[in-house]
Amino acid sequence: MVRIARIAVPVPLPQAFDYAVPEDTPVPPVGARVRVRFAHRTLVGLCLGLDPDDAFAEPKPLLEVLDAASAVTEDLLGLGHWLAGYYHHPIGEVFAAMLPKAALRGAPLSWRAVEVWLRVEGVATDLSRAPRQRALLAFIEGRGGWAGGADLRAAGFSAAMIAALARKGAIRAGERPIELEKPLLLTADQERVVQAYRNAPRGFSANLLEGVTGSGKTEVYLQVLGEVLARGGQALVLVPEIALTPQTVARFRRRYGAVDVLHSGLSDGERLTAWLRCRDGAARILIGTRSAVFTPFKRLGLIVVDEEHDASFKQQDRLRYSARDVAVKRAKDLDIPLILGSATPSLESLENVRTGRYRRQRLAKRATGAAMPRIHILDIRGQRLLDGLSQPLLRRIKRHLEAGGQVLVFLNRRGYAPAYLCAACGWQAVCGACDARLTLHRGRRRLACHHCGTEWPVPAACPACDGAGLVAVGAGTERVDEALRSGFPDVSLIRIDRDTTRSQRRLEAGLAKIAQGGPSILVGTQMLAKGHHFPNITLVAAVNADAGFLSADFKAPERTAQLLIQVAGRAGRADRPGHVWIQTLQPDNPALKRLVEAGYAGFAEHELGSRHRVGLPPARHMALLRAAAADPDAPSRFLKGIKTLLAGAANLDASAEFPRRREQAHRLEIFGPAPAPMPRRANLHRRQLMLLAASREVLHRSLNRLVRVSAPRGLRWDIDVDPIDAL
Repeated sequence: MVRIARIAVPVPLPQAFDYAVPEDTPVPPVGARVRVRFAHRTLVGLCLGLDPDDAFAEPKPLLEVLDAASAVTEDLLGLGHWLAGYYHHPIGEVFAAMLPKAALRGAPLSWRAVEVWLRVEGVATDLSRAPRQRALLAFIEGRGGWAGGADLRAAGFSAAMIAALARKGAIRAGERPIELEKPLLLTADQERVVQAYRNAPRGFSANLLEGVTGSGKTEVYLQVLGEVLARGGQALVLVPEIALTPQTVARFRRRYGAVDVLHSGLSDGERLTAWLRCRDGAARILIGTRSAVFTPFKRLGLIVVDEEHDASFKQQDRLRYSARDVAVKRAKDLDIPLILGSATPSLESLENVRTGRYRRQRLAKRATGAAMPRIHILDIRGQRLLDGLSQPLLRRIKRHLEAGGQVLVFLNRRGYAPAYLCAACGWQAVCGACDARLTLHRGRRRLACHHCGTEWPVPAACPACDGAGLVAVGAGTERVDEALRSGFPDVSLIRIDRDTTRSQRRLEAGLAKIAQGGPSILVGTQMLAKGHHFPNITLVAAVNADAGFLSADFKAPERTAQLLIQVAGRAGRADRPGHVWIQTLQPDNPALKRLVEAGYAGFAEHELGSRHRVGLPPARHMALLRAAAADPDAPSRFLKGIKTLLAGAANLDASAEFPRRREQAHRLEIFGPAPAPMPRRANLHRRQLMLLAASREVLHRSLNRLVRVSAPRGLRWDIDVDPIDAL
């Protein structure tokens, strides 16, 4: 009898595909990788099942079975099916996103432990007749009592020599010794929170840890995690960006020793090794960014999502998943606790607290006892700005520097200026492929589009009138950096944005320089707004940071408030008080005033009430259908057809399910098609359709009707469930 394997193939089609297992080929276990022929390509897919009842009549033979056992854990197989259904994404591409790239290329699923040899204290060994072993032991002792296997071989000691010395008991294999720090003494708030977690019943629980900046949320994670490790469990800690990984890893390593990491800055081989160490139970703690949520574990006992509100947890293309929401699903499936930490919780999490789905614990004070910084509004209407900075702000910067403090100037816009134009004829430097102006990067003499990545040299004269009056309008971090260097030439100044820290090493060097203390200025974007501890910063100056309160996107005020509170939290974290000045042209903006006067909690309560009054997420559930094509009319035509299909289906469903309540047909609302926030990007015209529903069931039932909708040639479209950007 010919066995049939159903394979998830990494192609943009909704179904898995059937392949026959040749007689001379072992039958693949469910979850094993196989090599198959698809169209004219050879691909690696994942076996999802054997001998299905609805198998294809004439399946092609699979080419090779790569694994003798399942490559992934059972819970990840179930998670993959859930992801495909919830995000309405092709199942083959879902599993491709869950596997490391090296595994998807067919690399062997094996890893080598880092070889470390330790001197065994108190063991007397006669090596008088073994001079080379005596030299080996002296080498290890000279390195502080331990040495890596690679270092030993590089020094000329063979594997046989190392093994012989180990048999005599003088050395043993182990992990690099690290002097571990003891747990910190908890504040009363921290102790209360830790005890609440300790006393909670075993099993799944979703916990929101809301703590002001500097309140010691990480210490709470460490102490709760310690009990999981003591029971032999593993822990997954998700952080939103690579920039936060080194300091988080260092903190956890000081406490618990070995920590594995997983993020896009690693090589494919390093990512595969970390993935396998977790799957095989060798790794106790994994700290990673968004995709680490798909890592298999042998004994996962706790998931922590730090800065749970952060937009970086949302994948913005292909499989548009939220790592935070996937973490909740995964913890529930594994029946383990989950901690979501933030100083500025997302409105979705606050809504889950309100409805009883999440439990909330609060840390209301800073762990050091330092006072929260005072936030002030600086009205700059009618004032002349120097490269984006007002004179009152410059005076305050000078005052703090003279007092020995450090200053953080926050501007979430990189480059020199966001616009470059001709004062004579009005010509503007715009991207030829996007509906966007080009940003001037004066230091490298380039005009760059921050959307499609295209760059041009800066023209010597106006391309339209040949005039010489080209001017830079507006300010980015490069321009503010230049102005502050000119105004404070004797003060150390460090700029941290994507242009100056393209490598992790340069970022860490910049942060280390600030940590040394002494009067200095730190200029940067939102890379500095979260997670970093700068004890010597006494002033945070926010430049143009409140512009999001005027955005048409209903989610922009929430993100703006979070960003302002997060960057404000960098000030006054030690024994010197901190001050925050928000330079603004709209001092009477209600959202800004509410944030300053009532804090984030008051702002969030009002914003959540507003969302409920108008029926926007999280009060209702949303999906965006996005379409893009070179033909400017094709996306609208396609989405209009989708709208007709969904509107008709909604009416039919409502009348069938609720014959006495036809008003239920209005549970699904459809808006658009409308232009995307940037209607043209990379020479593609973009439109979108917005769906709102009172229940997830109604929303997903409607989206399920689109699974087999095929787009015309030249058009790309996708479904974004729970979008982070509504416009």
